[in-house]
Amino acid sequence: MSQKPSAIKKIKSTGPMRQLMGEYFKELDEAAKTGEAKVAWCTSVGPAELLRALGFLVYFPENHGALLGSSRMAADLIPVANAVGYSPDICSYLTSDVGSYLSKNTPLTKAFGMESVPRPDVLVYNTNQCRDVQDWFAFYQREFQVPQIGIETPRSVDELTPEIVGDLAGQHRALVPELEKIAGTRLDLDRLRETMASSYRCTLMWKRVLRLAEHRPSPLTFFDGTIHMGPAVVLRGDPRAEQYYETLIAELEQRIAEGVGAVDGEALRFYWEGMPVWGKLRENAETFAGHKACVVASTYCNSWIFEDLSHEDPFEGMARAYTELFIVRSERFKQQYLESMVRDYAINGIIYHDAKTCPNNSNNRYGLPVRLRDALGVPYVVINGDLNDLRLYSEEQARTQFEALVEQLQEQ
Repeated sequence: MSQKPSAIKKIKSTGPMRQLMGEYFKELDEAAKTGEAKVAWCTSVGPAELLRALGFLVYFPENHGALLGSSRMAADLIPVANAVGYSPDICSYLTSDVGSYLSKNTPLTKAFGMESVPRPDVLVYNTNQCRDVQDWFAFYQREFQVPQIGIETPRSVDELTPEIVGDLAGQHRALVPELEKIAGTRLDLDRLRETMASSYRCTLMWKRVLRLAEHRPSPLTFFDGTIHMGPAVVLRGDPRAEQYYETLIAELEQRIAEGVGAVDGEALRFYWEGMPVWGKLRENAETFAGHKACVVASTYCNSWIFEDLSHEDPFEGMARAYTELFIVRSERFKQQYLESMVRDYAINGIIYHDAKTCPNNSNNRYGLPVRLRDALGVPYVVINGDLNDLRLYSEEQARTQFEALVEQLQEQ
């Protein structure tokens, strides 16, 4: 029986991206082994610019969590964390990562030849995404006996008031003395500004990548975005990330010029709200493409756009940039944001992923889908699943729900 050809169009820039990510992990591995550079662990939307400006190499456990999900190792590792007292109901990034550490089993070995994740010299968090990141890092603080410091960000923020910004800027400044002591150097404000300027340029380029999907047909999908956001996540503040996005943008703009869409015969345009189902990226991409449907935009991929990093005061810039996030904001703000995205990308329908272990990134639970449907007339479907724990996801059920939404749209 001949194999059905894939509906997914490969992006050529994936090769250079993998090479860049390989360089990044090799540098971390060598630093951890030789001690020639200090390693800071940072939450994915934490003060990476401050750490880089002090000479730290920066490792992001959430990126490792995504690798555990996409490699489908997570379901075997989560029970290991459950066995030492971590609930199966909490973040499956956390439990799969802790299980990976306890099992001494990481996808970094196969992908980059690393025996383990790099040992940290300091753990730096920001609770802007959720409380779990603080408890996640607390596990490693006990294991490695290294300092754990961080930022406490308020939730359900409507407007970024001077009081909120002032408090958060102060918290960022308060990190400096402890980080200087660990780094063995004083913070150079000019270097911090240069690092933030690089991050800002990366942000503008990543935003450009995502906004290219406003074109019809879109040159990329949400599923492409989850892969190509890698440098914006782990290498912002490093000029190599900027160089990579120059390459990617050129390829996508060429697709647009030639009228080439990521999905052949694109007929429907969808928005993905919530986390990816990491272990089913390819299957989900194939399902959508098979119905001539393109998921052109998402909240998730836009989470690494930090335009306030251009602020003249670097500490206020970080405070603002890392509190602008969708996940931090009020229900009113979230609805307004999604309404603008629906209009900008000419969205036909919305897919809400209700991720069992990630309530902070599941925005279908408090009436938002119905309010948005009533405001704009955009139909939606809720897919139950999880970011990493595939035991909580039914591919058949998800496909049935999606196909029902496609049929509804085709009948209109």
